[in-house]
Amino acid sequence: MECSGRHRLPEHSAPKGAGENRHPAQWGQMNDDAIRLRSVSRRHGSGDSAVTALDEVSLAFPKGSFTAVMGPSGSGKSTLLQCAAGLDRPTSGSVLLGGTDLTALGETRLTLLRRERIGFVFQAFNLLPSLTAEQNAALPLRLAGRRPSRARVREVLEQVGLGDRAGHRPSELSGGQQQRVALARALITRPEVLFGDEPTGALDSRTGREVLTLLRGMADREGQTVVMVTHDPVAASYADRVVFLVDGRVNGELAAASADAIAARMTGLEAVPC
Repeated sequence: MECSGRHRLPEHSAPKGAGENRHPAQWGQMNDDAIRLRSVSRRHGSGDSAVTALDEVSLAFPKGSFTAVMGPSGSGKSTLLQCAAGLDRPTSGSVLLGGTDLTALGETRLTLLRRERIGFVFQAFNLLPSLTAEQNAALPLRLAGRRPSRARVREVLEQVGLGDRAGHRPSELSGGQQQRVALARALITRPEVLFGDEPTGALDSRTGREVLTLLRGMADREGQTVVMVTHDPVAASYADRVVFLVDGRVNGELAAASADAIAARMTGLEAVPC
């Protein structure tokens, strides 16, 4: 992990109370989990050359919660996200989205499930340059063969603060605005879980905070479940809890933590000899 992110902490910490609306003590009172991993392992290769990316990971992500996943390089963060989102298949264990076991689905059904029930935001915006913000946001519906409602498209663009940029192409938008379009695109299908893989990694600190504030607000006001992989303690401080991975295993959690506390925990993890 780059050290520079930890040295920005006092200036760019999340607003006080940003992750305090749902303390873990309340999570057990929710009806059920949006997504749950049960003894999930992911190994690459076989025999003596096999590499274990995830090792018997069991985690629950309650509905309406905002969870950040952190860990040193090679800890399994991205593999965890990919398995939880149905982008990769665990070697063993199960992943439940609501009552659906993703590991039991064939590729066709899994593709449809990802399209209809899961949203993705990545570090790269992945917008089509020839399409307007409105058209990019509506793309998942068109790919699913559904006629997008103009009102719904406008609704999600308004939700991310781009109602007045609907007709602009990516080249006419700033990096932060392009990521907001990507966020609107992820939300257009009303996903049960929104996964973010370093969603602010390509943004400057100010626009990064704007995107994180949007994610925080979606969890608070809309009940949107958010799972975000990040290397940045400041970004993680916007979450309700931070789950730490080391060598493919869960290595504890912090709840409603400050960026300083998260950075200190990461420093300790990175100092542990391999």
